[in-house]
Amino acid sequence: MFISQATEDYLKTIYLLGQGGEVTTSAIALKLKVSAPSVTGMVKKLAEMKLLRYTRYQGVELTAAGEKIALEVIRHHRLLELYLKEALGYSWDMVHDEAEKLEHVISEEFEDRIAEALGWPEIDPHGHPIPTKEGVVPPVAVRELGEVEIGHSATVRQVSDRDAGMLRYLASLGFFPGATVQVLEKAPFEGPLRVRVGAMEHAVGRELARHVLVSAGAEPGRPARERGGP
Repeated sequence: MFISQATEDYLKTIYLLGQGGEVTTSAIALKLKVSAPSVTGMVKKLAEMKLLRYTRYQGVELTAAGEKIALEVIRHHRLLELYLKEALGYSWDMVHDEAEKLEHVISEEFEDRIAEALGWPEIDPHGHPIPTKEGVVPPVAVRELGEVEIGHSATVRQVSDRDAGMLRYLASLGFFPGATVQVLEKAPFEGPLRVRVGAMEHAVGRELARHVLVSAGAEPGRPARERGGP
């Protein structure tokens, strides 16, 4: 079965949007910046290829075959991001766009060599788990920064890699995976958070806080969501 780059992009997008669940065609159109009719036509084609299940007016869900392809592309992408940063000196705000261009063209042998050179890594530069060759993504218990209670501390685990400018700003505040952050204050009515990262205090808007996922180990009594990616 020939799998085009467009097919891989759709399957990867559906996986990341749904994390194994159902996704609406409007959400796919918004993410890929294409028209709704284009999405409908493509998902019907992918359903015929048995890569997803499509229910009209409801949404789509990947089959096992579709999910396998999506996870392989995601593995390529995240390994490439880490290789670009660690081996070639790219900054973490530059690697996403470069990896988007390369993820469809590298061979399995090249993928294996990258993984071996990097010591078989488990996370990419932004903290997202790298799927194994077998397509396994270990779930990570995380929550959005804004869900951390006042006075509690948490560890930054993942940051969204979709906006280079936002990544540069997060870096200037010290929001790297592994950093400890404490929520000092929350303004009412979706106002900003006052947080401490290291020795510095910052005001962080709620929208930005939604792109910072943290571990909840230091916080009793509130279960965290499990995520395998952004």
